[in-house]
Amino acid sequence: MLKIKKSVKRELILTEAAKLFKDRGYSGTSMRDLAGQVGMEAASMYNHIKSKDELLDTICFRISDTYISQLQDTAAQAIPYGEKIKALVQLHIRLMVEDSAAVSVANHDWKYLPEPRLTEFKQARKAYEKGFAALIEAGIAAGEFRPVNVSVALFTVLSAVRWVELWYRPGRGLTAEELESNIITVLLGGLEKP
Repeated sequence: MLKIKKSVKRELILTEAAKLFKDRGYSGTSMRDLAGQVGMEAASMYNHIKSKDELLDTICFRISDTYISQLQDTAAQAIPYGEKIKALVQLHIRLMVEDSAAVSVANHDWKYLPEPRLTEFKQARKAYEKGFAALIEAGIAAGEFRPVNVSVALFTVLSAVRWVELWYRPGRGLTAEELESNIITVLLGGLEKP
């Protein structure tokens, strides 16, 4: 029971850290700020975490690991390449809608990771981009996609979903599902052959 309570408290600390890092930036957030947010003494927080760096590391790599795991699972499926790209776009949108603070931290504050984790995170990002690009390239080779520059297609898709983190809020007159459907229609309607 104590282990469960400790785990729950750690998750609360991680959730609130992501929110504060998103709002104030990693460097603009102190452990005292975080302690106040979760209703603990700063010294008590060290029973649950080692450091502010550990929080950043956990947040960034959870998001990165989720993307990479989904990429691997999707790439292995025997489905058309358009469906694979659609699944990855849906993942990006879903994560941004459901866990926007953590996604924002992974997108913006990763540069504060200490070495060697900074290099590992950069390598993970590159591996994800390379794997995503390989799916686009394979879709072109299979005749499912128009023959476009793979890098242009990759970064157009990734940047096209990135704005969701900044713009989407419940109450914008669009459900998360409608947002997802609209983005996929616009992105893949321009990528897939008629």
